[in-house]
Amino acid sequence: MTEMRDIAGIQDAIRRRYAEVSMSAAGKFNYPTGRDGAILQGYDAGIVDGMSDDLIESFCGVGNPFSLGPISPGETLLDIGCGAGFDLVVASYLVGKLGKVCGIDLTEEMSEKAKKNLFRSALSDFDVHTAGAESIPFGDGEFDIVISNGVLNLSPLKEKCFGEIYRVLKPGGRLQFADIVLKEACSPSAGNSLEAWSS
Repeated sequence: MTEMRDIAGIQDAIRRRYAEVSMSAAGKFNYPTGRDGAILQGYDAGIVDGMSDDLIESFCGVGNPFSLGPISPGETLLDIGCGAGFDLVVASYLVGKLGKVCGIDLTEEMSEKAKKNLFRSALSDFDVHTAGAESIPFGDGEFDIVISNGVLNLSPLKEKCFGEIYRVLKPGGRLQFADIVLKEACSPSAGNSLEAWSS
């Protein structure tokens, strides 16, 4: 079991790493990021091509949560680990003017960048907070859908994350997420490595 001091250390390591990624994801991961990464993951090229460099440069998603099921106009959506706001902007096209997009990110630099990018994208109905998935700052049953892209793997408290997701979803709500999973158990040294947790 992970001790409380380890959890704090893991979260601090993640904050430090993604504060750097908030400037640019280029060269920080072993897979394509930014505009090339988004196209490779199957995002709508028309939407991606229209995004500013400031919005797309921090994209480091590992998949495409929008490929897992439809998102309808008027729905309320939460993005866990919203980063610089890339998936929130994509979601805004899907939920339309009658819908709402919200996001949380553990890194203050990312959540502040997301707010700026959403304002620049002329979105009026959004809400972004600096917070972790272990304690989501929204009410019970508030969302039709929760998405996440390469974030839940970063938490050492996954059961708590999924409990919070279930809490904020409406009855019949959906979770659509892309993530990295282990095929086999990692060694104790890797499991306690702050670098491994924040990569």
